Amino acid sequence: MAALGWLTPRRRSATARSVLAGEASAEAARKSSQEVEETSAPEPEFPVLGDDKAAAFFDLDNTVMQGASLFHFGRGLYKRKFFETRDLAKFAWQQAWFRLAGFEDPEHMQEARDSALSIVQGHRVSELMSIGEEIYDEYMAERIWPGTRALAQAHLDAGQKVWLVTAAPVEIAQVIARRLGLTGALGTVAESVDGVYTGKLVGEPLHGPAKAEAVRALASAEGLDLSRCAAYSDSHNDIPMLSLVGHPYAINPDTKLRKHARQLDWRLRDYRTGRKAAKVGIPAAAGVGAVAGGTAAAIALHRRRR
Repeated sequence: MAALGWLTPRRRSATARSVLAGEASAEAARKSSQEVEETSAPEPEFPVLGDDKAAAFFDLDNTVMQGASLFHFGRGLYKRKFFETRDLAKFAWQQAWFRLAGFEDPEHMQEARDSALSIVQGHRVSELMSIGEEIYDEYMAERIWPGTRALAQAHLDAGQKVWLVTAAPVEIAQVIARRLGLTGALGTVAESVDGVYTGKLVGEPLHGPAKAEAVRALASAEGLDLSRCAAYSDSHNDIPMLSLVGHPYAINPDTKLRKHARQLDWRLRDYRTGRKAAKVGIPAAAGVGAVAGGTAAAIALHRRRR
């Protein structure tokens, strides 16, 4: 400040204040620049190219596909006269109830499972698989979320396996996985004898904690490191599965999952145009065509590979 000695006190005071303001402004600009650099820094590369200990697990309904695959499959079976109009109305009502209620009622789920199993009882598994291919083209292909499809493709491009994990019938899940170029699917399983459905379940529906157990069993069979794996779902019912992996994603999340994901700083993606409503998830836990034991399928796979 000695260099300012020739100035009058008033001029010196004004100049000092200007210097102070300039220094403060420069410091603020520097800090702001650092903050921008920190916040705009790119996320670490993920998925990691060539990581053969990693894989991705995707829920199906409202995560990969808009709506319930179960309902779309039912529409296709109705078109082929597998059941009557009143049965289709019942499925439609159950789907609407799930949408409005925002959660899965065990009584409704059991009723839907029983209806579905009675519909396919006596039909050949190969017949349902063939019909599933047609139904995919008719009702499902156009309902795949492009954003979620891109996420799955990123894992495939990185050389990782990608699995659907769903309470929907395993036949539906396998068709969708194959048509999307995914590795495979864990889904619910209906009992069959000599290739014909008996109308009974194998185990329990692949729903909630059962999904986590199926993923755990499959990871063990495949030699995966779950801390390096990713999982994607729209539903709070899948928090057990999402919590298993090192990279959980909430996709088109319901209210409970969105809240949980924010609390734990999980990544969120929402591909619903103009929609943030909580009650958009339509679970497929009921299972049309065939329901249940995906965990048993994963364990059977593990046993075959030991």
